[in-house]
Amino acid sequence: MDIAPPALATVQKAARDFEAMAIGQLLAPMFDTVDSAHGLFGGGAGEETWKPMLIAEFGKHIAAHGGFGLAAPVMAAMLRMQEARTGSGGQ
Repeated sequence: MDIAPPALATVQKAARDFEAMAIGQLLAPMFDTVDSAHGLFGGGAGEETWKPMLIAEFGKHIAAHGGFGLAAPVMAAMLRMQEARTGSGGQ
């Protein structure tokens, strides 16, 4: 498939972002089981506000350092869809 480098970079970023989001969604239930309200620095509205952002950053970090291997097949599927849409492979 012949795709312009800027378009390929956009597809790669979207695939990595998707993997990071998926990893974050998998991590969220784990953090729901932690009772930090009785700890020295835990609990409260601040923790509830910042916890989703922390989980999202963990997901981004894991994805950026190898992840679960989701980005490559997601990117391949996105490229196949784009090729099917254009009909000739990335004009």
